[in-house]
Order: sequence, then C-alpha cells, then structure tokens
Amino acid sequence: MFRLLKYLKTYKKETVLGPLFKLMEASFELLVPLVMASIIDVGIQNADKKHIFAMGGVLFLLAAVGFGCAITAQFFAAKASVGFATNLRHVIFEHIQTRSYAQMDEFGTSTMMNRLTSDVNQVQTGVNLTLRLLLRSPFIVFGAMIMAFTVDVKGAMIFVVTIPILAVVVFAILLINIPLYKKVQRALDKVVVKTRENLTGVRVVRAFSMEREEVEGYDASVDILKKYQLFAGRVSAFMNPVTFAVVNGATLVLLYKGAVEIDAGFLSQGQLIALVNYMAQILVELVKLANLIITITKSMAGGARIADMLYGDEEEKSKNVNAVTSEKRDSECNKKESIGEQKDIPVPAINDIAFQKVSYIYKGAASPSISNLSFNAKKGDIVGVIGGTGSGKTSLINLLAGFYEAAEGRVLINGKDITACNAEDLRACIGIVPQTAVLFKGTIEENLKWGKADATEEEMWEALELAQAKEFVEQKPNKLKEAVLQGGKNFSGGQRQRLCMARAFVRKPDVLILDDSTSALDYATESKVRQGIRKLTEDAICFIVSQRAASIMDADLLIVLDEGEVAGMGTHEELLKSCNVYAEIYYSQFPEDREEAGNA
Repeated sequence: MFRLLKYLKTYKKETVLGPLFKLMEASFELLVPLVMASIIDVGIQNADKKHIFAMGGVLFLLAAVGFGCAITAQFFAAKASVGFATNLRHVIFEHIQTRSYAQMDEFGTSTMMNRLTSDVNQVQTGVNLTLRLLLRSPFIVFGAMIMAFTVDVKGAMIFVVTIPILAVVVFAILLINIPLYKKVQRALDKVVVKTRENLTGVRVVRAFSMEREEVEGYDASVDILKKYQLFAGRVSAFMNPVTFAVVNGATLVLLYKGAVEIDAGFLSQGQLIALVNYMAQILVELVKLANLIITITKSMAGGARIADMLYGDEEEKSKNVNAVTSEKRDSECNKKESIGEQKDIPVPAINDIAFQKVSYIYKGAASPSISNLSFNAKKGDIVGVIGGTGSGKTSLINLLAGFYEAAEGRVLINGKDITACNAEDLRACIGIVPQTAVLFKGTIEENLKWGKADATEEEMWEALELAQAKEFVEQKPNKLKEAVLQGGKNFSGGQRQRLCMARAFVRKPDVLILDDSTSALDYATESKVRQGIRKLTEDAICFIVSQRAASIMDADLLIVLDEGEVAGMGTHEELLKSCNVYAEIYYSQFPEDREEAGNA
C-alpha cells in the first residue's frame, strides 16, 4: 500500500496544505469551549450583556475562519486524492499493457478490471479522508485533553484514562477488519467473473437452457460476498456503540466529579461546561476517526491488491532468485551461454523460425500444454497446425509470437533466441489474426490502420480484397468510413473474421499467424481466402491453425498435436499414411475419402 504513495509526489503542496488548514480549523474549534465558559462565568453570572455579545462575536469569527479553513482543506484534499487516483489508473493501465500473456492469465480480466476501478476508488477515498481527518482527529482528541488540563487538572485525569481505552478499541477493530476486507474484495472478484461470463456467454446460456443453473451459481457467489460484507460490517458497526459507551460513561463520571467540585467551590459552572464540551469534541472526533479507520482499512486492502498486481511479479522473481538451487543456477548459466550475452537484438526482418525441443506449461496446470516440439520454417513456407480442442495449438502460436516464454527448449528467430530479440521489432514483423475476432469501436479504416498506421487507401482495399472483405465493405454507404460498433457487433461473425484478416494483411508481415480465423466462413469463401494467403505469403512465413483439415491440407508442413504431444509432422499425403490422429480427423470430415481409401 505505502509503495503507491509515490504517485502523490506531484501533489506535494496539496498534501501539506490540506492537513495544515484542517489543523488550523481544529485549533479554532478547541478555543470554543473556553469562550463558552467565559460567557457563562462572566457574562451570564454578572448579567454582562456586552461581554456576552463580545464573546458571541468571537464565536462567530471562530466559526467563519474555521469554515474557510475547512473549505480550503477540502479543496486541497480532493485535488490531491483525485490526481493521485488519476496517476494510479494511468500506471495500472500501462502496467497491464506491458504484462505477458502468462501474467495476464494469472490475474484474469475481472480481477484487473476490479483493481482498476473499485480498488482505485477505495484508495482515492482513503487518501482524501486521510488528508482531511488523520491528523485532525488525533489533534482534537489530545488537544482537548491538554485544554482540559488548563481548565481543571482533576477533571482532566478522566480524559487521561478514557483516551487509551478508546485507542485500544479502535486499533483492535482495525486489526480484525483489514483481513476481512481483503476477503470481501476477493469475493467481489468472483462475482465480477460470474457476471462477465454470463454477459459474454448469454447466447450460449440461453441456447442450452442453463439460466437457472447460472442464476444459482451467481446467487452462491453473491451469498459468499454478502456473508463476508455482513461480518466485516458488524465488526465495523461495533466500533460506534463502544466508543459512545466509553465516552458517555466518562461524561457521567465527569459530571459527577464536576458537581462535587462546584459544590465545594473548586470549579465553576462554566469550567464544567467547558470540560463537557471537550469530552463531546472527543466523542465526535472518535466517531469520525472510527469511520476513517474503516475507510482506511478498505483502502489498505484495495491498495495491497493493486500493489500485488504492480509489484507482485518483481517480488516473486526476487523470491525465486533466492530459492534457486546450485543445479538450477548451472542450467541457467548454460542457457545464457547458449543464448549469448547480447540482449534486445534488432529484428529488421524474419527469415526463418525454429522450435528446438520446446515445452510450455501454464501456471498451476497438471501437465504441459506443449511438450518437446521441434520444427523449422523458412520464408515462403506455409505451416499448418491441427489437433483437437486443448491439444496445444493456441499455446504454440503464443510461443511463436513471444507472448509466452518456453519453459524448456528454445524458440529461434533468424537463429537468435526469441527472448533476446527486441519485442517491438518482433511484433512489427508479425501479423496475427486471433481465434476470437476482435474489432474496436471506430471505423473500418481505423481498425485496418491498427495493422499499419500509415496504410494508404489503396493498400487497405488490396488487403480487403485478399481477405474477401472488399465486396461487403463496398456495399456499405460510407465504405471505409463505415462505423464499427464496440466488438464489431454490427457485422456478422464471418465479416468480423475477414476484417481481422485484412487488418493483418495490410501490414504485409514477415510472419502471418492465423489462429482458427476462418471458422465462421463457408468453404467457398475460405478457399478464396487461402488463395489470397498464398499470394500474400510468397515471401513470408505463414502459420495456419485450424480444426478443419481443408484449411491446412495444402500447407508445406503439417504439425499434428494431440494433448500437447506431437502426433505427426509432414505433408498431407504423408500424414494420411503415417499418422492415425490426422487420418481420423481428416476422414471424419471427409467420409467419402475414407470409402475410396478403403476400396483402394
């Protein structure tokens, strides 16, 4: 949490002036009981109207100056807290943009969204209230005790006993509540996950009539959140009645002792009223402090979660370094020697790609998604990757693009380890059409320029033609300027896929990766797209991932994956004869060829 306070650096003036003006307001507030005592003991006792009006003017002046100080403090605290939250959101968003796929998988979309919104809001509120009240409340509490000593030493001793008791109550509840609010935020993450899943998969839920089951699952998540929130709320709510009970008990003792001293002539009525007012001030400030502590508790829980996302990987790396055995150190040294000392190697163009005994396992997974994969692809090659669901096809693509780092083995680009290559250069040479067609709100032209920012209109039309998207774009009233809704909802699934392909094609990349990107196309359109791909990749390397044998059967090299293992590698004809997995996939899609093969 405290590591996040560095984002307040640009608001140093506000973080100093905010509490300073609050302390000035508190100072004027501490003078009010003394003025009231003077009105009672001098003005009312002696029927001195001039003194009463004069002291009334002083009260009005104290109120006016205190109000001005309070408004000024509010302004500085709000400016600092909002600016801090703005800086923090920028940092979190930039951090998310630089995270690897593996790190994104670890946290999950809903958790990152929660930390960017809910957690930042809580931290912002905590900073605001801290600047306003963290110094003011203790200042009033201890200031009231000191002022009580100037009024009556015996009466002030009640304050000396009361304040430590209240401090114990407040900090005990604080220690209980911090872990509770962390549980609340984790439960909230799960509710957000369920909500997001149902919103994105609403058609699937309805198609399989699973509404009741999903509602029950959502209700279960909400019930857990409710349970934690109620428990945390009850603990927090316990603070106010306890503080009221302690302070009111102290007030009763004060009134009794004060009455005895007034009767004995050691204390005036005005002085007793001043002591009661100071006790009331303490009560009010402790209620404020209690609420502040509850807010700070939530803020600290949210801040800890944000810090975990921003700095958790650094701490994990540090722990891992300290825990590395001598054997692992030797293997790491050997790996570094094989890669070479040079880092951030420029990648002007990609001429060949090689996988050397590459394996990858997702964090927390029981088995690798890719095991011992080796192949080589050169410029002009089309490589097809096929296999069932969960066979490791997408993992291979993510390793190829440098999104994941191999757990074992090496991925080589132009003979250099991919981890040593400049990431920006590497991405500039690669065009990817993801498994899920993603379009951004804007226009068709703006979406295509994601592939190449300075693409000309001619280049964009050429890319659209290769992707078989030119025809439907030309039919749009605004053509390239046609609006695209968020997620491309105003286009069909096949149109979205073709626009995504055009976005990759316009870049004319050295490496083109198509991750099951023709699944929504009919066979005739897909055939034309494959012709466009062949034309585009005459001087490039193309990887086509698909579950359709027809999509990759013309490839120069086919890689067949089965549960992360390489089941076969070769051309279509070779694999039909030598690979049972590929043959089963092919003949299940083309049963007539099985009959012909059987007859032959």
